[in-house]
Amino acid sequence: MTSSTHQRLLAVDFGTDLARHARVLNRVRDAVLSGQQPPMPPREVVARSWSRLQTVGVSPARCEDIVVVECADLESRRTRTPLRAVLPELRSTLTTVAGEANFVVVLADADGVVLWREGSHSVCRRADALGFVEGAQWSERVVGTNSVGTALIERAPVQLFSAEHYARSHNDWSCTGSPVHDPRTGDILGVIDISGSAMSIHPATMALVQTAVRLVESILWREHITQIEKLRAKVAPVLATVGGPALVLDRHGWVVESVGIGVPEQLAPPCAEKPLLVPGLGLCVPEPLSEGWLVRRRQDGPTIELELDLGAQPRATVRGDVDWTRALSPRHAQILRVLASAGPTGIDAATMSEVLFGDRDHVVAVRAEISRLRRSLGPVLTTHPYRFAQDVTVRTLD
Repeated sequence: MTSSTHQRLLAVDFGTDLARHARVLNRVRDAVLSGQQPPMPPREVVARSWSRLQTVGVSPARCEDIVVVECADLESRRTRTPLRAVLPELRSTLTTVAGEANFVVVLADADGVVLWREGSHSVCRRADALGFVEGAQWSERVVGTNSVGTALIERAPVQLFSAEHYARSHNDWSCTGSPVHDPRTGDILGVIDISGSAMSIHPATMALVQTAVRLVESILWREHITQIEKLRAKVAPVLATVGGPALVLDRHGWVVESVGIGVPEQLAPPCAEKPLLVPGLGLCVPEPLSEGWLVRRRQDGPTIELELDLGAQPRATVRGDVDWTRALSPRHAQILRVLASAGPTGIDAATMSEVLFGDRDHVVAVRAEISRLRRSLGPVLTTHPYRFAQDVTVRTLD
């Protein structure tokens, strides 16, 4: 993260007169939410959040009605989340200083439900009165602009101060939250949040939260590597008897081991009965194996046809030994149309950006869309450059 990007994420700068700034933000909030001209515009992340809430008719008063999930649901969420594995190290690093620094540390899941909350006893009592408790649904749609729910929607770190919160009852608070990603899939697992009184906010809190996120993601990655090594030991005897090119994937598509073939370190996540196109092997149907999947060449050498219906309800159909169809978003249909026109030479990310957005400045967005498309269709598409795989015959219907 560059220093300029980090600066844009902050709710206050070093040396900000917090009391004066809080009074200004109160006037800004009152003006914007009543449709009047504010003394200064709210920050972009705040303006987007307020606009989303107003568009769907969520009132600030309604955001003070806290919803708490049932105890059984909370325990189920705690059991299922991979974040459970990071609690010991998170407690030994971040939570231990929370009491002295007068803040609370919150770990929420991808739905914005507070799974764990620890820290200063006095701040916890104030959080109890607010309803910021374990099991509370802290999504943006439920409680308004906040660093848990808004960070989930923005898919980025969020820091809020005083009246930047949508609900007036939250105006005495400051909060800083950042999404935690699953290093295996890129999916958001939840949010780490630091909250306290408005007057306790500090620009350095953002760096503290980001450090905690990096710690958590590194722990999850180490756990992933450990699981890969354990699975590799289990499947070694199986691969030794296959008698041809084959590989074993874990349930997320990471390559555990391969014989007779060079492949990327990760492919599309396998599914039962869903063909998987593997470079160098062709169309394969993954076979369940221990805690992963065995992938090997089909003996009958099936042909692979990709049928693209890019009409009013776009969809893609893969035809081989097993036919399957996926609905396409308008953007994904547009990408596939571009690739079909590009032919076997393919197209690079910058050129795709120019076609989709009118300029070459949206390479990151292009890569994200292609990644989602490949996750849906499997490696029917290849990268560097983007194009259809060599073994795939493409037929386009308009």
